Amino acid sequence: MSDHKVSEDKKSEEFDVVVVGGGAAGLSGALTLARARRSVVVIDSGEPRNAPAAGAHGLLSRDGVSPLELLRIGREEVAGYGGQVVSDVAVSARRVAGGFVVEAGSGRRFRARRLLVTTGLVDEVPEVPGLRERWGRDVLHCPYCHGWEVRDAPIGVLGGSPLSVHQALLFRQWSAQVTLFLHTGAELAEDEWERLAARGIAVVDGEVTGLAVVEDRLAGVRLASGRRVPVEALAVATRMVARGEVLAGLGLSAVEHPMGVGTYVPSDASGLTEVAGVWAAGNVTDLLANVPVAQAAGFQAAAAINADLVAEDTDAALARRRSAAAPEAASEGASEAASEAGSGGVFGPAGEAEVCARVLGERRHGLEPLPRSQGPAQP
Repeated sequence: MSDHKVSEDKKSEEFDVVVVGGGAAGLSGALTLARARRSVVVIDSGEPRNAPAAGAHGLLSRDGVSPLELLRIGREEVAGYGGQVVSDVAVSARRVAGGFVVEAGSGRRFRARRLLVTTGLVDEVPEVPGLRERWGRDVLHCPYCHGWEVRDAPIGVLGGSPLSVHQALLFRQWSAQVTLFLHTGAELAEDEWERLAARGIAVVDGEVTGLAVVEDRLAGVRLASGRRVPVEALAVATRMVARGEVLAGLGLSAVEHPMGVGTYVPSDASGLTEVAGVWAAGNVTDLLANVPVAQAAGFQAAAAINADLVAEDTDAALARRRSAAAPEAASEGASEAASEAGSGGVFGPAGEAEVCARVLGERRHGLEPLPRSQGPAQP
């Protein structure tokens, strides 16, 4: 494994890859790169999106693990293969000869041949009193992350997002008691009314102004009319905003998602962005990715980065090989030229003799065989 080093100016620590962001995607990518014997450092501010949640779900062998415990284990695994995890905030990135430089809030600088950005996203929760305080507990967003834990309970869905109707239909899989609160959302289309009715999902008009909480547990939703509707969980589709500020110095920025649910940093299937040498993985580029999907994306991006570095390393080795062979070939060519010049070259006596010998054999000029003897003359 190649160890990281400090550049000659003593200002930048050098690595094959800098990973910006140490969530599920970032640690998965760093682990893969470290196992590929790449020098890698993860810069992480310690602010995971799912920190308020009691557990992360859908993870084979670790279903329900605390998100913070999952990250702790992930950091240990990365370190076990020689990777580094630095508690800091990446504030800028810029291109330099041979790669990139990432500057952290502490003033430390990290130079790398490639970048993997896994900075995640920020959930912008609707401005309803009490929502933010209960986010990740009984105010939820993902049925695959939390549906089992609220199964068969009365579940509300807060309208106002392009995903609200979809959310209501999804949560119906976990409970027969689902209510869609239109809140500030647009009027439903006729086919949406029919689909909700077909699944027995109630629809309540009117703006939601607050939550009813009893003994630190959600008990209901309060409407502007004063009505209280009992629910034990409330699904909310947030506006998801990619944390892409660190990419500004590279000419990259987050753009509006086609579904109208937030902003993201575009990338291809491997995570490669529009800037050569920069990959993205996890929620910064895939707003709807949960923890298992983010982990897989980190692995896939890391594999693509390593393949790219292998190609670059091979090109460099080939160039060195050809460069070393060039003087030797030139020396041999000069010796042959000198030898030919000393003998008159291919048109000199020695050269002509060799050509004649190969083409004419015994019939070459001056060496025709004498006539055979006919024996002694007869008297």
